[in-house]
Amino acid sequence: MDSGGGNALEDEDKRVVRDVVASEYAPTDLALSYDSTPSWTGDSETDIYYSEASVPGSAEGITFCNAVAPHAYRCDQQYVRIEGGGHYTPGVTCHETGHAVGLLHGDRSYPKVGRQDNRLGCMKKTVDFAQPLGSNQKSNINSVY
Repeated sequence: MDSGGGNALEDEDKRVVRDVVASEYAPTDLALSYDSTPSWTGDSETDIYYSEASVPGSAEGITFCNAVAPHAYRCDQQYVRIEGGGHYTPGVTCHETGHAVGLLHGDRSYPKVGRQDNRLGCMKKTVDFAQPLGSNQKSNINSVY
């Protein structure tokens, strides 16, 4: 999590990220750890970087690949950027973290479902304040990782 400069997360935002990762993603087959000395280049890059900054359009958050890994469909490092001013909610954090680990919106998934289908959990296009990941998405993560 960004801790300095203009994109730094406030203590409350850091707490939200830690709580979401612990409650929603740690119970899956993902191997999770907090890197207190992150690396931004080389073979040991930190996998997910959280920052606070403006995002394009009307979205509250965005996730993007910083550098594509040598293997198809893999990203070397994911950037999660969420708007400041109270947008680091559990639901939005869960949603953007989901993108960082490969989850998609319902209309881009298989089988295709509506973008607000409840089975998507926090991966709905418009997410509730504290929307959890959901059992279907946990199953999708476990099948990949």
